[in-house]
Amino acid sequence: MDLISNIALGLDTALTPVNLMYCFFGVFVGTLIGVLPGLGALAAISMLFPMTFHLEPTTALIMLAGIYYGTAYGGSTASILLNIPGTTSSAVTCLDGYPMAQQGRAGVALAMTAVASFYGGIYGIIVLSVFTPVVASWALSFGSAEYFALMLLGLVAASSVSDASVVKGLAMVALGILLATVGMDPQSGTARFTFGSLSVLDGLSISALAMGLFGVAEIVSSIGRTAARQLDPKAITLRKLMPTRDDFRRSWGPMFRSSTLGSLFGALPGTGPTVAAFVSYGVEKRISKEPERFGKGAIEGVVAPESANNAADQTAFIPTLSLGIPGSATMALMIGALMVHGIHPGPKLVTDQPELFWGLIMSFWIGNLLLVVLNLPLIGLWVRLLSVPYHLLYPAILMFICIGAYSVHYSAFDVMAVMGFGALGYAMRIFGMPAAPLLLGFVLGPLVEQHFRRAMVLARGDFSAVIERPITGVVLGITALVLIWSIWAGMRQKARMRDRKLTAGQED
Repeated sequence: MDLISNIALGLDTALTPVNLMYCFFGVFVGTLIGVLPGLGALAAISMLFPMTFHLEPTTALIMLAGIYYGTAYGGSTASILLNIPGTTSSAVTCLDGYPMAQQGRAGVALAMTAVASFYGGIYGIIVLSVFTPVVASWALSFGSAEYFALMLLGLVAASSVSDASVVKGLAMVALGILLATVGMDPQSGTARFTFGSLSVLDGLSISALAMGLFGVAEIVSSIGRTAARQLDPKAITLRKLMPTRDDFRRSWGPMFRSSTLGSLFGALPGTGPTVAAFVSYGVEKRISKEPERFGKGAIEGVVAPESANNAADQTAFIPTLSLGIPGSATMALMIGALMVHGIHPGPKLVTDQPELFWGLIMSFWIGNLLLVVLNLPLIGLWVRLLSVPYHLLYPAILMFICIGAYSVHYSAFDVMAVMGFGALGYAMRIFGMPAAPLLLGFVLGPLVEQHFRRAMVLARGDFSAVIERPITGVVLGITALVLIWSIWAGMRQKARMRDRKLTAGQED
């Protein structure tokens, strides 16, 4: 099928009433969650993940994707108005967005954020549409050995670039893989780590793990530190949303450059929108003729990270859909939603499930357009929402999490599992252990095991025969280099911190 036929097929799928309704629902909820400080795409998708069990695969993915890129739109609102990033990727927007609000230009900052987000999103969709089929066709020649090597690279890369040390990241990956082995062995049918319990014979629920590890833990850790502030909704009128000609002139270049950078970092496993936003801001500040304006209300400092993180949100689907390798914990949940319906993302997804693939891409166009239409008129609503005390919100959110967990299998065990994973997630936050690598290990663990076993059977138990395959050997070599570089960088950073402490102690 040519590109025009694929686009027509995608529009026919995305414009069905059911898919349109869930696309609207996803982007609205995503914006809503993004506006609320302390939550984010991962928590929102985790809480609504049980809904996917009762939807068609395409509809489920459209809804989850809408939540994902919708939070990027909404996250900037709290950053600009309160200097509190609604999402991690919106943290950079605080640097110039909040100073603009203090100068009485909050409306302009919000309007240009919507424009930059739309531009970055569309840029990322075009890159996604062009490169995903290319990567998928190239990967059709992959066997189990190549898939094992690529998934291992994804796990190492994701754990290596997490906020914590590489050792902690790898430990969490290992814990995720261990949790994924609970249940029946897929080849022998032997029960593993069930301790005689029939409730875990089919394995631990990914929805319970995600909701507990991210939803419950995020809410518990946010209690008491997310205070509401009183804002005047009338302070932001339609007239104050209009940017000047100079604002537009200064914004087009940064939006194009940042969208390009965001598309690149979004497609790389382990980086994503947060890294893209920080890098794009740094690039714009470095190449600016007036770098002293940054941090004091420069419009470039607002549009650059916003266009970058939205472009990255779209291109993050390239490795997820074409190779079946999630570049982030959120993408791992996307894969989990497909696997629940018996669909395995990978090279054959584009050819075997064209309605799903192109319907999802066309829904991105619709969702981004809906977000522009939603964000500007509803700014007053988001301002009022930010004034609601958090202690009135979190009990309702916890209640919906428990209802969602119970509705998957109608099992009280799943509710208890959510609470248990919530306690684990909160403890991990206290001890500085990253949660995202654990989820990646949980999702990719069974696939790594399956492809490794198959590769060893085909090689008659000779691991050297697996390494000698050209693509497998190169990817495993890159994995080793990434691991060595991460360990060296971590040791160097610790040495620098130790030297700084010694220098500070000598000065005292």
